Amino acid sequence: MDVFRSAVVVALTTLALSVIDAASYNASWASLDSRPLPQWYADAKFGVFVHWGIFSVPSFGNEWFWYRWKTSNTSSFAKFMKDNYEPGFTYQDFARDFKALFFNPDEWAEIFQSSGAKYVVLTSKHHEGYTLWPSKYSFSWNAKDVGPNRDLVGELASAIRRSTNITFGLYHSLFEWFNPLYLEDEANNFKTQKFVDQKTMPELYELVQTYEPEVVWSDGPMNASDTYWRAKEFLAWLYNDSPVKDTVVANDRWGKGLKCHHGDFYTCRDHYNPGHLIAHKWENCDTVDKNSWGFRRNAGLSDYRTIEELLARLVSTVSCNGNYLLNVGPSKEGVISPIQEERLRQLGQWLSINGEAIYSTRPWTHQKDSRISGVWYTKSKDELYVYAVVLHWPKKNILELGSPHLTTESTVTLLGSDKQLQWNHTDSGIQVTFCSREEAKSNWAWALKMTNVTN
Repeated sequence: MDVFRSAVVVALTTLALSVIDAASYNASWASLDSRPLPQWYADAKFGVFVHWGIFSVPSFGNEWFWYRWKTSNTSSFAKFMKDNYEPGFTYQDFARDFKALFFNPDEWAEIFQSSGAKYVVLTSKHHEGYTLWPSKYSFSWNAKDVGPNRDLVGELASAIRRSTNITFGLYHSLFEWFNPLYLEDEANNFKTQKFVDQKTMPELYELVQTYEPEVVWSDGPMNASDTYWRAKEFLAWLYNDSPVKDTVVANDRWGKGLKCHHGDFYTCRDHYNPGHLIAHKWENCDTVDKNSWGFRRNAGLSDYRTIEELLARLVSTVSCNGNYLLNVGPSKEGVISPIQEERLRQLGQWLSINGEAIYSTRPWTHQKDSRISGVWYTKSKDELYVYAVVLHWPKKNILELGSPHLTTESTVTLLGSDKQLQWNHTDSGIQVTFCSREEAKSNWAWALKMTNVTN
């Protein structure tokens, strides 16, 4: 098997290098970073992240269950195992209960469509190494060989492309906590690349060629350099000769010290939301469950973000040139819990009214209002309109803004209504008189649409 894998790696590397020689982008960050961002991603603004894997079986703590259990005898994870499982039980034993009995990819696709998401990113493999597709490079540790006996990646990709207008993407972990090949490379200070050549890179090429994801979301603790991971060579192939070369986007997690420096979009850290304009496109990967990316049976109601919290995070992210990627964690049965489903549908309900202030917008001169908090700005791509998303209904229906300068020809309307709102200049900005709360279509946050804004 090792000989076969090595032969495949050699063939793929040779192919990639031959393509790089004649293609637009070479295997250097200067060249890779010169690639224009595909327009669809700049316009999308909102996506759904899905963390699903063997960690969904114990569904305790978080998706780092295996690592936390095995690296600390005094952790809550170790206590959970001691209290509930017989001695000798292994993490691999959980796989037999990862049946995905109620996983219906068409139902997931419908939920994602109703959320208003423009793209979905599924964890094809987390740090545990278990692949949700029948990978040739993860023998007996994939969803076809053990567990549901299904190609979960393929089924979801087909459902999304068949019944929605959503772009399909995949998350992939570069490393695996306890893979012997990785541990050997690590012990050698990454001077050897057995794990990369026999596991990581063959998997990535296999994923892209088989499922054609238009988001390649790389992850993993960045202990090793991009040279160890052969990241630049892979990205050059991805941009030059892959089946998604013209539309694919990739993030910045390709080696030590690269986050917030390279990639089509930055994911500087989890829940990244700087609150100010970042010129390079970035993404805020966030969670409905405040404490975990994977499903937790022990999560309480207060552990889930409210719709008001999620909207504040979405709007502030988009205002500052980010995309908002919101994670849900399905159960081992393949069910998105009712509270997570509700949050997604609430976001979709809001976007159906106020999406004009989010989709295809660009950052305005000001990101948040200079006078009051809880107001974030965007502008239309054609620069004809400026939008102010107000997170809190104004007292006595009167809103005073400090940032927009309007002219006598300016109009102000509330999205969801064609009725013009009255406004007038003040010493420090403008004053807008809202309609009654009952007349507003939106339940949680409200978007003003302004014309002829002069700054």
